[in-house]
Amino acid sequence: MSIKKQLAGKKIAILGLGIENQALLKYLLKQKINNSITICDSRSVKELGERYHDFQKYPQINWRLKAKFNQKLYGFDLLFRSPGWPIACPGIQEALKHEVELSSAMNLFFALCPSKNIIGVSGTKGKGTTSSLIYHILQAAKKRVWLGGNIGIAPFNFITKIKSGDWVVLELSSFQLEDLKFSPKYSVITNIYQEHLAPADPLNPNYHKTFRSYILAKLNLAYYQTKNDYLFLNKKFQKIFIKYRGKIGPAKKVFFSDSKLPSRLVGNYNQENIGAALALARTLKISPAIIKKAVASFQGLEHRLEFVVKKDGLTYYDNSFATTPESTIMDLQSFSEPIILLAGGADKGANFKPLAQAIKKKVKKVIFLDGTGTKRIRNELVKLKYGSKNMTLVKSMAEAIAEARSSAQKGDIILLSTACASFGLFKNYKERGNLFKYYAQQ
Repeated sequence: MSIKKQLAGKKIAILGLGIENQALLKYLLKQKINNSITICDSRSVKELGERYHDFQKYPQINWRLKAKFNQKLYGFDLLFRSPGWPIACPGIQEALKHEVELSSAMNLFFALCPSKNIIGVSGTKGKGTTSSLIYHILQAAKKRVWLGGNIGIAPFNFITKIKSGDWVVLELSSFQLEDLKFSPKYSVITNIYQEHLAPADPLNPNYHKTFRSYILAKLNLAYYQTKNDYLFLNKKFQKIFIKYRGKIGPAKKVFFSDSKLPSRLVGNYNQENIGAALALARTLKISPAIIKKAVASFQGLEHRLEFVVKKDGLTYYDNSFATTPESTIMDLQSFSEPIILLAGGADKGANFKPLAQAIKKKVKKVIFLDGTGTKRIRNELVKLKYGSKNMTLVKSMAEAIAEARSSAQKGDIILLSTACASFGLFKNYKERGNLFKYYAQQ
């Protein structure tokens, strides 16, 4: 059935005009659907900028912005929720009581995708690197392959180009998964740590009220799988998978661990990411020689424990993407050299005690970027009697780099791995990482 017929007569609301919903809206308009579509967004016309001007010329599009953005959602037949929009939102909950259908761009993509060769990758950390590496290996094996999802590429940007024999690799966040009604043929879960347990991003305030609800969102990746599908699981997290086995479909389970293949990726946990990609590639019967060559040539992603520069005897690494304590702990374990750590930022409800213990063992000095999470890390370090002379608070990246250099000796590593979200001093983790790289190279 065509999308036009599927949506016939339905009054549609687009909840949040982010990357995914922009691409979805463009797709729907290209399909020449004549439904009434209302864009609901907490931002103003000015804040939306080009996003507003791109769509305001269409007469079928209405706008519900600012304070009214989530009011009377029960007046629609179908809601397409942005991943950053909480399902617990009172407007959505009221709409559900009136039997309004709640969907998402990702749900519709799975329903319409011309290929069933979909590989879904999730996990607290490593999902972007693992997705990109799988994509890289499939390209090396001469497969026609597409990469999208949480990695910043909306799948509706390329859905009309996908052929039935193609491969699609999707990086999927917990917020994309929590209400997904489909599972891919191949599901990969890199790891599960505590994450997103408090709202941090003012533009994407979604969060999980409990660790259990976060785990269930992740496992939804495999919930709808059949016995003909495959689920790749990190051996380290077997206890979680056993505890929640009732929330996993009957797919064939393949456990992976770290790989010893030569690669450019820094960090012990990246060996697990390679192990995940390796297990999948073997299942797809890609030759060992192609896999080995692809892993060796893979560059890794920006801001993921990325080597920046070696200058004046100091080596700089950027892992601005490390927004959880567990990520930073793993970064610290990846180096034997003395470390000066740039940490802190917005609080996402994490437990910082284990991080404080790792810092005390591995870090000669912590330079704190100001934020709500910073105070909590500092308090844990004070309890461990980590000397106050080893902690400095700064209010800019320029100040942080200057302080790091003045405290460093030749052979030291200056590591940006904050264990916190970026919001406050920075727009996002990319801006934070880019500023770190800029000042490191000056």
